[in-house]
Amino acid sequence: MTVACKKAAQSGPVIITDRGRPSHVLMTYDDFNRLSGKSRSLVEALSMPGLSEIDFSPERVEIYSRTVDLS
Repeated sequence: MTVACKKAAQSGPVIITDRGRPSHVLMTYDDFNRLSGKSRSLVEALSMPGLSEIDFSPERVEIYSRTVDLS
C-alpha cells in the first residue's frame, strides 16, 4: 500500500472503483472499528483524543446496604 493511500484514508474513507462502480472502501483501522461497532475497553474509550477538554465532575454517591429477611 502506498503512503499516498494511507494519507488519503486519514482524511476519510477512500472509495475504490472497478470500471467506474464503487467496489471497495479504504479507511483507517480506527474508523473501521468505530463503524463496525466493535466494543472497546474502558481504557481505550477514555484515551480518545479531545476527552481531556471535557469538564466532568460527578457528585459522590453513597450506597447503603440493607438487611435481608430470609425467613
